[in-house]
Amino acid sequence: MSLLALSAGVFLFLQLKKSHYTKRKPFWDQLYGLLETCLLLALLTAAVPTFVGKSSSSIWLVWAIALVTVPVLRFGAVAVMSVLGVWQRPTVIVGDGANAVETAKALMQDKTLGYEVIGFLAAGQPKAPRIEIGRRAYPVAPLGGNPEATLKLLGYPHVIMALERGGLDRMKYYFDKLNLVYPRLSVVPALRGIPLFGMDVDSFFSHEVMMLNVRNNLCRPTSRLMKRVFDIVGSAVLLIVLAPVFAVLWFLVRKTGKQVIFGHERIGKNGKPFKCYKFRSMVMNANEVLEELLRNDPEAREEWHREFKLKNDPRITQVGHFLRKTSLDELPQLWNVLKGDMSLVGPRPVISEEIERYGEKSQHYLQAKPGMTGLWQVSGRNDIDYDSRVYLDTWYVKNWSLWSDIVILLRTVRVVLGRNGAY
Repeated sequence: MSLLALSAGVFLFLQLKKSHYTKRKPFWDQLYGLLETCLLLALLTAAVPTFVGKSSSSIWLVWAIALVTVPVLRFGAVAVMSVLGVWQRPTVIVGDGANAVETAKALMQDKTLGYEVIGFLAAGQPKAPRIEIGRRAYPVAPLGGNPEATLKLLGYPHVIMALERGGLDRMKYYFDKLNLVYPRLSVVPALRGIPLFGMDVDSFFSHEVMMLNVRNNLCRPTSRLMKRVFDIVGSAVLLIVLAPVFAVLWFLVRKTGKQVIFGHERIGKNGKPFKCYKFRSMVMNANEVLEELLRNDPEAREEWHREFKLKNDPRITQVGHFLRKTSLDELPQLWNVLKGDMSLVGPRPVISEEIERYGEKSQHYLQAKPGMTGLWQVSGRNDIDYDSRVYLDTWYVKNWSLWSDIVILLRTVRVVLGRNGAY
């Protein structure tokens, strides 16, 4: 029992050290911290009795079970407090530019934070009286020369300062003023395009200098090995578990024509082409149908040149519509993953013509293997525009971590079950 009490004390210490009880953190950061701590304690409590010469203890099982129960209880408590209306915290964003809007969207997407955006406060004259996000318009007001009085009228909400590029000098006055009122200020610098995951910060005593240390994880041999092992184990297990599903889909597709598996050339890591496998979802004479459509339909031709796909594609069979809606047509790509052509998670597999549209960002794209799923699939799939897809692909490569792969896979399950953005 003493080992259990000691490990519980270590758990509380680690959670406090990571500010889990004193600071609101994004959902996936919280979950990672909880799982990491519980897994560490499960391993330690299993190993310690052996090293000290005592009989094996079952305390490790408590922490193994805690891998599930602790996150469920933590986020269950947050859900209950949200329903009761005691978790939400009124929040204003100082700024009314692009970074301020992006900050608001991020806060709204993560409900577990509980930051309820009530409006924006402009450092100068507001650019517009309201900012529309989704179906709601949020008011924009000037922060004014006396920010404390403005915030007092609002009931002292939580303040997040969203800096725009080149806008730091204009904000310094408000930093000094608000620091006297708020013991903790949240600041969102304008760092779009810079890899943020895995970044650490150094500060220098008596100097107003902050040094950001940026890592490109996919350049490290250990990271690439870890990702490859994850791909091999994951694809092998899924190929075995889903074998009955493969058999049923093979039979359904075979009824629409002789060819069941379709291999289309895509561009892989370092620009190497490969055959990307899918269950055939189109008619056998798909190329002829496409050529005729593009020749006779200017709207379809414009959509094809813009997106490299058609929302109402006449080539798709009835079974194909089902396969695409459920993403089951992509299951044969598990073989691509096992072979090493693709990864479970990565950028979208693209054809050679699309690489030109990536411009300089193609260098990042070609640094990673294409994935069966990725950021764009869990961020709207076909409902987002092409430039956003390019941005998400390059963001993924710059910010890769094994945990981000796991998060994307978990979010993919929800997206596929909801059939969001698929056609």
